[in-house]
Amino acid sequence: MNLKPLVSKLELWLFSHRLPLLSVLVVFTLVMGVFAAQLRMEAGFEKQIPVGHEYTKTFLEYRKDLPGANRLTIVMRVQNGTIWNKDALTRLYNVTQAVTFLPNVDRLGVQSLWTPNTFVNEITEDGFRAAQLIPGTVVPASLDAKTIADIQRSAAQGGFVGVLVSKDQKAAMITAELNETDAQGHHLDYISYNRILEQKIRKQFEDKNVQIQIIGFAKQVGDIAEGGKSVVEFFGLAILLTVLALYWYCHSWRFTFLPVLCSFTSLVWQFGTLRIIGYGLDPLAVLVPFLVFAIGVSHGVQQINFIVRGLAQGKTTERAARDSFTGLLIPGTLALVTALLSFITLLVIPIPMIRELAITASLGVGYKIVTNLVMLPLAASYFRFDKAYAEKALRKREARTRIIRAISVVAEWRNAVAITVIACIVLGTTAWASRDRIVGTLQPGAPELRPDARFNQDAVSIAKNFDMGLDWLTVIYQSPPDSCGRVGVATHMDGFASSMKSVPGVVSVDSFSSQLRNYSQGYNEGYPKMDVVPIDPTNYAALATEIGRNKGYNNKDCSMTAAHLYLTDHKAVTIKNVLKAVRAYFDANPLPHGVVLRLAAGNAGVLAATNDVLEKSELPMMLYVYAAIIALVLCVYRDFRAAIACCFPLTVGTFIGYWFMKEFEIGLTVATLPVMVLAVGIGVDYALYIYNRLQMHLADGDTIRTAMNRALEFEGIATIFTALTLAIGVATWSFSALKFQADMGKLLAFMFIVNLVMAFTALPALAVVLERLFPRTKKAYSPSILTH
Repeated sequence: MNLKPLVSKLELWLFSHRLPLLSVLVVFTLVMGVFAAQLRMEAGFEKQIPVGHEYTKTFLEYRKDLPGANRLTIVMRVQNGTIWNKDALTRLYNVTQAVTFLPNVDRLGVQSLWTPNTFVNEITEDGFRAAQLIPGTVVPASLDAKTIADIQRSAAQGGFVGVLVSKDQKAAMITAELNETDAQGHHLDYISYNRILEQKIRKQFEDKNVQIQIIGFAKQVGDIAEGGKSVVEFFGLAILLTVLALYWYCHSWRFTFLPVLCSFTSLVWQFGTLRIIGYGLDPLAVLVPFLVFAIGVSHGVQQINFIVRGLAQGKTTERAARDSFTGLLIPGTLALVTALLSFITLLVIPIPMIRELAITASLGVGYKIVTNLVMLPLAASYFRFDKAYAEKALRKREARTRIIRAISVVAEWRNAVAITVIACIVLGTTAWASRDRIVGTLQPGAPELRPDARFNQDAVSIAKNFDMGLDWLTVIYQSPPDSCGRVGVATHMDGFASSMKSVPGVVSVDSFSSQLRNYSQGYNEGYPKMDVVPIDPTNYAALATEIGRNKGYNNKDCSMTAAHLYLTDHKAVTIKNVLKAVRAYFDANPLPHGVVLRLAAGNAGVLAATNDVLEKSELPMMLYVYAAIIALVLCVYRDFRAAIACCFPLTVGTFIGYWFMKEFEIGLTVATLPVMVLAVGIGVDYALYIYNRLQMHLADGDTIRTAMNRALEFEGIATIFTALTLAIGVATWSFSALKFQADMGKLLAFMFIVNLVMAFTALPALAVVLERLFPRTKKAYSPSILTH
């Protein structure tokens, strides 16, 4: 299909109706602005759970019988002495009460020294007895030295030191499980919930003598959202730098603010649309709209570059704007559609948060086609400039062109061959170096926050002072119904639990079989030889019924029994190695007939599912992206050389980016993967703008050497300027209090520069080599209607 007549007709119609079109766009922006102002940040635990994954199915199927993965852990730590005094225990009681009555808390699941579900198993003259650690008759006002001593002794006897009491006796823990929705069906607002935790727990109970430590998904997301405020601050700084750089480039405040204003307009449309379709903005995705804004600025600079060049040639502003529209509509649309398809491919990842993010980014990129390729030249056509400005622009153009002429030596045959060989070596080296990059989290605590953040400091302190790991992987034995007399299940689990204790990364193991051991010994007056799994089905069933009263070990008919592996941390390597050990054990020790292994619940199980989905989805997703780029380039330019020349530098840049992530310990997560996709999208912009100009000059009959020189001279300065401006802007993010933003700032700045280098080295060099290896038999096709 010949695109030239269509572009020509579209240009004639649009510029013949400039005023009504711009008026409609302004009104539409105002309307969308009303909706955009109502957009709120929204986070959700279940949005990060992969849909349909084996582990997810296990987690959801047995979530009512197991400890919830969305857990809140609060530790009260005294600065002087221990917790075994009236003031400290009274404070612990008050904190426990406050936690119990927090919104969305499962009140029956709250546990601390003071809760009635904390039992101590005792052996008395009458046999085995399970009593509350702190009897219900004890209240804070009645605490005396003897009562406190009894509580301390019971905590030690019940095995709660290192679990609910810290090993140094200076802290006590409260755990609570959160429901994603309340009784009215309203979803938990994690951003507001973080403020509630700070106001009703930390601020109310923390002072110079007592420290309150809080961790959990709800707190983590809240702290990320609070740190996310710096995103806006650094975004403002990046915009300021962009404005100053744009003014230096074009020496016109009108041309400076126009691309920024157009990019802001698409941002308003994007936010407004999200509000209309019922979406919020996830704290982990807050960078994406602003990065899409950067894409808009990139395309806006290309438009301004084209228009200023037209003015330097003596054209009127309207004529220059028309030429800019027709000259850049095809490559600009192709680049934006490619970026759009890149984000759409994220939909193949069955994680609701990523799918929501894909829709968010796709909306922003799609709107850029209107605001930066249509709205901008239409608005620019109303500007008026005198002859002095045109002459000054011409002088600057000539001065800047000399820089590009020095770079264009890459298009000489010998240099092109050498650069192509070097690019191939770099591709092979980085692909090999990045082959074992980590999918998942590389740091303990919350990787989105800095190590010195309060959340991470609390997490380190809790992990250090308590034996029970904060991250756990639950392994389930699924048996036929009515299996409470099936001894072989717990016998197998007992061997499994014993084996897992020696696996690196496992802190402790708590299982149905270990509970059977405890109850068996307790009911036999503590006789050490009775610390075994009963082999008598009747006795086994009776104890299983007793254990079933406590949540987390088995359900009523024992069709589900569980072993909880508490881990040192939730690093991807830790979880992967533990899962490998689990599978190896079951491969070597087959389960009893009819019993099925179900992996895996617990928060580590959810993370394992997420990591697994990302790892399996990454390659297909990237292949879809490149397939889309190749298909679009072939469709528009009708030349396989174009597809190779545009994709090869992009591939090199992508693997260099993977190598960078590995070296700087940035794991591929639900937050970083979309940023890598976006970096690919911006890399395509550079390549397509340059190749579009090359194809146009080839269609004019120029040799490949001359055509490449002219293409680099025309697009070079604008491309260099855009890349450097964006790189400097996002590099300022390195100083953000939010580690995720700092890491992404480094990654994006690096990728902008890498893609720029690839566009000025690998692309022209490969284009020259391909022209020599595959000589053209007919004239090159150019979709541009400009032939000068």
